[in-house]
Amino acid sequence: MDRLLGTLKGAAEETRLRILALLGQGELTVSELTQILSQSQPRVSRHLKLLIEANLLTRFREGTWVFYRLTDAVKVRPLINMILALIPDEDADLARDFERLEGIRRDRADQAKSYFAENAADWDNSRQLYVAENVVEKAMLDVVGKGTVESMLDVGTGTGRILEVFKDKFNNGIGVDLSLDMLAVARSNLSRAGVDNAVVRQGDMYDLPVLAATQDLVVFHQVLHFADDPLNAVREAERVLKTGGSALLVDFAPHELEYLRDDHAHRRLGFDDTEVSTWARNAGLELSSVKDLKGGKLLIKIWHLTKP
Repeated sequence: MDRLLGTLKGAAEETRLRILALLGQGELTVSELTQILSQSQPRVSRHLKLLIEANLLTRFREGTWVFYRLTDAVKVRPLINMILALIPDEDADLARDFERLEGIRRDRADQAKSYFAENAADWDNSRQLYVAENVVEKAMLDVVGKGTVESMLDVGTGTGRILEVFKDKFNNGIGVDLSLDMLAVARSNLSRAGVDNAVVRQGDMYDLPVLAATQDLVVFHQVLHFADDPLNAVREAERVLKTGGSALLVDFAPHELEYLRDDHAHRRLGFDDTEVSTWARNAGLELSSVKDLKGGKLLIKIWHLTKP
């Protein structure tokens, strides 16, 4: 009872309710919350500390950045969802908060778009700095196993390389990317490689341009470290997967190469198994296997998720 009362008291303040509403849209750093709320960092940090003590939030440090997100505690999330549902949509302060949040997201998207446009032609070469891609590609094919599937979706397709590698594994493939520059490179590469069973189109990882329950395989190859909200990207993958379908998440293990944020537009410095397992559970998927690939400066991991 004392724990429940502490949780309720932790939420019972205007700024803290605004923080909960903002983090309901995805994880944020303390500096981002400070910008959105237009309050001093010490004051925002105090509110965050109280929310953590109330078991409403969790925090994690990644290099020089500290991220905050809603707790994954099973017994607390229904209470948080109820609180968020009760917050009035017409509240003026909250409306301004969401406007500022969208502004921050636009700035991030513009930064990433600029980076992709400048690096589209050399994208695959730049990846060689981190890990041998041929090793990763073979491991991905091994995880999928023998046989073919009817449909495959490559999220953040970039140069179309994964569609080319998997061309014998699917009957119909779709590559989705926000960057028109990347899509132009992908179309050229797929045509040159003779891949005639795949198309590419512009689209957002949070709002994929395909119908629900139509895909047998969804791939995120070196994409989620750019994402503002990886969990919602995984939820969107669950939406488009058929029952029994699977998703491959290929990305870095946690690391401390801060320059990747500034020079390569990375939002996150890798992910651990616990975090990915939590995404899977919250999205209605199951984590079937994890494969580690050593080589290069960073450890690559392949998480295989399935839709039961």
